[in-house]
Amino acid sequence: MARLILSLDGQVLAEYNMSKERYTVGRLPDNDVRIDNPAVSGHHSLIINILNDSFLEDLNSTNGTYVNGKLIKKHALQHGDVITIGHHQLRFSDQQTNETEQDEFEKTMVIPAGQQNADQLAAAEKAAEKAASVAAAEESAPISGERDDLKVDMPEDDRPSRRVDSVEPESVRRPVIQEKPEPAAHTATSTGIDPSTAPSALPLAKLQVLSGSFAGRELELTKALTTLGRPGVQVAAITRRAEGYFIVHVESGEEGDYPLVNGQPIGAQARKLNDNDVVQLAGVKMGFFIS
Repeated sequence: MARLILSLDGQVLAEYNMSKERYTVGRLPDNDVRIDNPAVSGHHSLIINILNDSFLEDLNSTNGTYVNGKLIKKHALQHGDVITIGHHQLRFSDQQTNETEQDEFEKTMVIPAGQQNADQLAAAEKAAEKAASVAAAEESAPISGERDDLKVDMPEDDRPSRRVDSVEPESVRRPVIQEKPEPAAHTATSTGIDPSTAPSALPLAKLQVLSGSFAGRELELTKALTTLGRPGVQVAAITRRAEGYFIVHVESGEEGDYPLVNGQPIGAQARKLNDNDVVQLAGVKMGFFIS
């Protein structure tokens, strides 16, 4: 059964099982999906379910109806489509088609281990490990003014006098330095992250396809190494480490043809991914999102 998941700023507000033929979305109380917000029209949109298909129609709303960022008048909904109405989002989930379509996307973009060049992957992992080490070193670097060996020389006469039995004032006490705890390492299995350790590990992340026939599809990055692309065209690997997620170029059909992150080539070095980055690989744009 298809579902609608209503959210605002990433916070899920409600879920609707689509068991009826017609669903209206709008601000007024008589709507099936009510969104009480001034940016939403009284009767904003209509969803019609016919057998296994669902169709979205804008009801001449003031601010329009968007699907995956594009303004629409009518649209045949597909699993993973994100409907934007005002400031709210409605994610369309169709469990009947999810597995088949996800398999098609993975067969197209996700490269199985048996089809990967071992030497290229080893080089990619080495580059990611180096980038992760640099990131860890930067995060653990001491903050100026907190080190014991940073002292200011003062003339003897200007130094505050202190009796042996006096109590040192708060203003001149040396700050207590607390050691920064080591980041929790994730636990990987043959299929991905061990759920029992996930709460204390790096937050899970996903890729959402933004262009092409698979727009709206998502891929959860639960494995320590996920290789994406099209062999002979462009291939990259995304590694999951305690320091974060890193993308690194593996191979391409043309020398120097590197994947893009936010429109810029990543080059031969691994690059750390940040929430909402846009990755372009083998002609497909994907958004990187941290859960």
